[in-house]
Amino acid sequence: MHAPLAPTGSTDILAIANAPVLWLCVAGVFGVIVVQSLIFLRAVRRAAPSVQMTPGDIRTSFRSGAVSAIGPSLAVALVAIALLALFGAPAVLSRIGLIGSAAYDVSAAGIAAGTLGAKLGDESYTQSVFAVAFFAMSIGGAMWMIATLILTPLLRRGDAKVRAINPAAMAIVPAAALIGAFACLGFTELPKSGTHVVTFAVSASVMAVSLLLARALGKSWLREWGLGISIVAALGAALLASGS
Repeated sequence: MHAPLAPTGSTDILAIANAPVLWLCVAGVFGVIVVQSLIFLRAVRRAAPSVQMTPGDIRTSFRSGAVSAIGPSLAVALVAIALLALFGAPAVLSRIGLIGSAAYDVSAAGIAAGTLGAKLGDESYTQSVFAVAFFAMSIGGAMWMIATLILTPLLRRGDAKVRAINPAAMAIVPAAALIGAFACLGFTELPKSGTHVVTFAVSASVMAVSLLLARALGKSWLREWGLGISIVAALGAALLASGS
C-alpha cells in the first residue's frame, strides 16, 4: 500500500484536498458534462423543425439561457472561492461548482465533522475529518442523481397521460411550478431584514418593467436581458439599503 501524503491527524487539508486523483475525477465530471451538452445541442437542432423553431429561435433561446445564468453563476463563484480553503479546488469544483448546492454541502460537511467532534476550519479539522465530510457531501449528491434517474421515467409517463387527457394542463403546470418554486425561494428571504425586502421588491419591479417594455416596444432583447438587468438593479438597491 502507498503511504498517505500526510498523517491523517494533520490539519494540512490541502495536501489531500488537491490530490491528483481528485483532479482526475473532476476532469471526468467535466468531460461528461461537455459530452451531455453536445448531445443536447444536437437533439435540439434535430427536434426544432417538428415544433416550428427556426435557427434564429434556437440562437435566441441559447442566448437567453446564457444571460440568465450569469447572475446565479456569479453567486456560485463567490461561494466557491470562499470555500476553497476548507475543501480544496477539486471538491469545490465537483460539488458546489457543478452539481451541488452550497447550502446543502456546507451543512452536510458540518454535520459530518460534528459527528467526529470536529468543526470545519479550526484545529480539529484534520485530514480524516475532511475525508468524512467530503464523503458526506458526495453521497448526498449521488442520491439526488440516482433519484432523478429513477423518477424521471415515471414522471415522463405521468406527463404523457396528462397530455392525452388535457394538453393545455401541461402548458400551465410547468409554468406554475416554476413560479411557485422561485416565489418560495424569494419569500423565505423577506423576513430576514428590510434590506431583503427592498432587494426583492426592486428586482421584481425591474423584471416586470423589462417584460412590459419588451412587449410594448417589440424589443425582444429586453426580455432576454431582463433577468441580468434585474439582478444588477437588485444588487445596487441592496448596497444602498444596507448603507454600505
